[in-house]
Amino acid sequence: MASSTINRWLRPEVYPLFAAVGVAVGICGMQLIRNITSNPEVRVTKENRAAGVLDNFSEGEKYAEHALRKFVRNKSPEIMPNINGFFSDPKY
Repeated sequence: MASSTINRWLRPEVYPLFAAVGVAVGICGMQLIRNITSNPEVRVTKENRAAGVLDNFSEGEKYAEHALRKFVRNKSPEIMPNINGFFSDPKY
C-alpha cells in the first residue's frame, strides 16, 4: 500500500506542486519567525506580557520599515521594466 502511494505522488508532474507548496510554507514560516522575534506587539515571555501596552513608536517603525520595503520604495512597480520599456517606448 505504501508503494502505491509513493508511486502516485512522486511523479515528475507533481514536482511543481511540491515546489509551490514548499515556497508557501517557507514564506509562512519566515513571517511567523519574524513576528515572534521582532514584532513589538508580540510578547512571548511572561515578564514582557506583564508590562502591558507600551508606547514604543520607534520600535514599531523599525519593524514596519524593514529592508525589503526600503529596497523597493523608489523602484518602478513592474516585474520586468526593460521588457516593458522595449514594447511600450517608441524610442526603441
